[in-house]
Amino acid sequence: MSASVAILLLTVLVSLIAFSDRRVFDALAFEPFVVAARKDHHRFLTHALVHADWPHLLVNMFVLHGFAPFVEGYLTGLTPLPGSWLLVLLYASAAVVACIPGYRRHRHDPGYRAVGASGAVSAVLFAHILIMPTAKVGLFLLPIGLPSAVFGVLYLIYEGTMHRRGGDNVAHDAHLMGAIHGVLFMVVLRPSLVPAFFGAITDLLPG
Repeated sequence: MSASVAILLLTVLVSLIAFSDRRVFDALAFEPFVVAARKDHHRFLTHALVHADWPHLLVNMFVLHGFAPFVEGYLTGLTPLPGSWLLVLLYASAAVVACIPGYRRHRHDPGYRAVGASGAVSAVLFAHILIMPTAKVGLFLLPIGLPSAVFGVLYLIYEGTMHRRGGDNVAHDAHLMGAIHGVLFMVVLRPSLVPAFFGAITDLLPG
């Protein structure tokens, strides 16, 4: 079984259990106040296994299924480590990194909590964008395809705008941190992706 499939199945399984058992949800959710008070550091990672509701879970798993297999295949042979290990490392480390802004801002707020794999999934998405900047990416409900680099720019603009606006109960900073982490993770493994990315973007420009 590939790491992509294993992550997806594990996330769906744990999320389904948490939907019906609030104790599981409460034990795995990211709560900065609880992390600081009880040293429950596992929450930096386990929050990515539970979701707020079915749409939240389905969107994250749809994106993961769409991009993780390619990234896992690309990582295979990139280093002496198996590609499956590297994908798990990318995903897990992104889940942790995505929580850092929330932890800093809310560690004294007992009412704050966050769940979902969005930060980790964003890392996988942006790893794919860096590798394949000209690949077409479809938008939900719209029958069009954009070059993935263009989609990535629009994504970052949207997430940055919504983060500054606030008030929608979504951790947009986690999405941004995950995206940045995904790019940096790939650049560390293969720095040549950077000039290749900009070369591909140049080819997209008119003239």
